[in-house]
Amino acid sequence: MTDFFKKGEIVSVQVTQPIGTALSYKVPSEGCYLGSYVQVTLGQKEVIGVVWGLSTINLEADKIKVILKTLKIKPMTNELMNFLEKVSLYTITPLSSVLRLATRVPNLGSAEVMNKKYSFSSDEIKKLTTSRSKVLNFLKENHNLNFELSEIVKKCGVSPSVIHGLVSLEAISVDYTPKDQEFLSLNPFVKGKLLTDEQTLAVKKIRGAGTCNTILLNGVTGSGKTEVYLECIADCIKENKQALVLLPEIGLTAEFLARVEARFGARPGEWHSGINVTERRRVWKMVSQGKLQLVVGARSALFLPFQTLGLIVVDEEHDHSYKQDDGVLYNARDMAVFRGSLSTARVVLASATPSLESWVNARKGKYFGVNLEWRYGGATLPSITAIDMRSESLSSGKWISPTLLDKIKEKLEKGEQTLLFLNRRGYAPVTICRSCGEQISCNQCDSRMVQHRFVERLICHQCGKTSKIPNKCNSCNSDNTLSVVGPGIERLAEEVTKLFPTARIGVLSSDLFSTPASLRKQLSEIENGNIDIIVGTQLVAKGHNFPKLTLVGVIDADLGLQGADLRAAERTFQLINQVSGRAGRQNKAGETLIQTYDPEHRVIRALLEADLEKFWSLEASDREKAGAPPFGRFAGIILSGANLKNVEDIGKILFNNSTNLRNSGVQIFGPAPAPFSRIKGKYRQRMLVKAEKDFPIQRFLKNWVLTLKSQKGVRIQIDIDPYNFL
Repeated sequence: MTDFFKKGEIVSVQVTQPIGTALSYKVPSEGCYLGSYVQVTLGQKEVIGVVWGLSTINLEADKIKVILKTLKIKPMTNELMNFLEKVSLYTITPLSSVLRLATRVPNLGSAEVMNKKYSFSSDEIKKLTTSRSKVLNFLKENHNLNFELSEIVKKCGVSPSVIHGLVSLEAISVDYTPKDQEFLSLNPFVKGKLLTDEQTLAVKKIRGAGTCNTILLNGVTGSGKTEVYLECIADCIKENKQALVLLPEIGLTAEFLARVEARFGARPGEWHSGINVTERRRVWKMVSQGKLQLVVGARSALFLPFQTLGLIVVDEEHDHSYKQDDGVLYNARDMAVFRGSLSTARVVLASATPSLESWVNARKGKYFGVNLEWRYGGATLPSITAIDMRSESLSSGKWISPTLLDKIKEKLEKGEQTLLFLNRRGYAPVTICRSCGEQISCNQCDSRMVQHRFVERLICHQCGKTSKIPNKCNSCNSDNTLSVVGPGIERLAEEVTKLFPTARIGVLSSDLFSTPASLRKQLSEIENGNIDIIVGTQLVAKGHNFPKLTLVGVIDADLGLQGADLRAAERTFQLINQVSGRAGRQNKAGETLIQTYDPEHRVIRALLEADLEKFWSLEASDREKAGAPPFGRFAGIILSGANLKNVEDIGKILFNNSTNLRNSGVQIFGPAPAPFSRIKGKYRQRMLVKAEKDFPIQRFLKNWVLTLKSQKGVRIQIDIDPYNFL
């Protein structure tokens, strides 16, 4: 780092508070560098900031405050500073908000101290209070982890005396370790799994990709994409560089960590919402010192302070959960490619069903395409058959067709597993009064309350509000007139239980697992063959390996095809392909049965023909004709506020002020009520901006929209490359 600022110089400091601009401070006696993390006074608070360069603002020197202290942390690299600025410009988000993503770690400036950690020791105590049982069960679920006292108190809802009592009984052990203890080194020279000829060729192609920084690793489900990019990680570590693997689901982390440990002899760092605050600080510090070779994490791991980033892997790169839908609205896949280009790190995008954007980029030569067409170990891809529900005899309130029912019976007799897939959480999406027709809705949102009978609550899937399931209608006061309409995953599980009372049934839905450990436990039960029938939502589609699973039944293949979503066909095709890919991964053939009322729909036909290239070609052709992404640019404008008239007024003003934009060939649709027109008590309207591929949309939007940022209590969000239009 060559940019050193001496005592008394005035520097620009970027803070994470939403003030919209950098602030000027005097350099303290010890001096500081460009990128130094500093502690400064902001109003009555002391906050963390980053030195962003010399100040260009003319202020009287005696009115400028001095930086309180320079933190003993390696300064932010030029590469990361550049990346944060680019993300800010691309997403039209204040730099302070983006910087918050890169500094979201507790006690960043505190000195290293010894840490008192608690972990499970023994459960031989015979008489336990409810509080003590809570604590022991929590620690047993997380047997390999240590926790601070405050974390156990918060997660278990108990007082510190409960933990101290268990320590005295030796049911909990106490250890003292440095808070920022170094990770064990990964050994890249340990030989991995024996690769197939196709995998070996894929690794060779990636190594020889030349100046092309981004690789699309397109491999069928079960083809061994993970082993291919583990070899890329080994190459990266051999070069003394750091690597990052992004996963779309926390539930995938444990399985992947185990594979990394088996391959390299040590565990990498984790970065996601499930890790405790101490581990979060430790990972951040070790990454910033260049001492952590590999991080496995969620999308926010992309903003860690890597010193020598050499590889970024985006696993399941098509997954929509990589798109952040609040705060800084970014797509981690696209920003990974961005960061890779700035740091000269290689980026590997891996998927069995790539996003259309990545597929098109590979076809155009912007990305380097590497394909895996065969399953590992000689396993075959599952056959896919459609069940035409128009010709099936199905009783009211039943969702499993006779054809699918017979197949499930056949698998049970053979001792093989079945997965029934329905992408709808809860028991039923609608609760209606048979007397007056009133549907139970959320009073904060334009959304129905969803019954969740496993927890005996009504839950709004938009704002999270919960309430008891009532016995009578709140509108007409009638007793026993409330009925449910439509199936959710819990209602399907209820039907399966009645049909197969002796079968062992497991339900996989994101809302049923309070911790990653509880999800891991259920996945382990499935992998070990202790579950006969799995009933699951899209959680089951994300990379899990169920060796005894041979049948997948898709309960409602038409569900995702409803509505006018740009990506409805793409998402449905990807999701059903991924779910189907869970079957037949070992030496037994797998099969998938799709229940549909529209077997001639082009998505269903493409699934039956198993011709992915044909589907992408048709989808690309349709998008190109429509000028839609990836052949054109979209931006969403979301207006929200407590007063509907104010929201509507701002929408009209925006449209009336868009003459220059429209004269430049840009199309503007709306304003119109959003599909969910009220969430958390805020009314919502949307506008859609459509432009040609090379149009500088950010510059025009910034000039057009940001002048109205704080009008009439209306919030204005800009979503570049929107992934949903709700």
